[in-house]
Amino acid sequence: MDYHDIITIEPGKRSGKPCIRGMRITVYDVLEYLAGGMTEAEILEDFSELTSEDIKACLAFAANREKKF
Repeated sequence: MDYHDIITIEPGKRSGKPCIRGMRITVYDVLEYLAGGMTEAEILEDFSELTSEDIKACLAFAANREKKF
């Protein structure tokens, strides 16, 4: 998956952490929700501005970062 159009990094937003589509929701936030046991459906219900594609982009971004190590 190409996450480059979904995951954005802006120095002045959330201290430059990777965010979703310029919003203030970070990749880390989504990964924390998933690691904490929330389902994709629960995340989408709590954050109506997110899409299933956004969550997949977070996972792809994290996998790509891990692959580099």
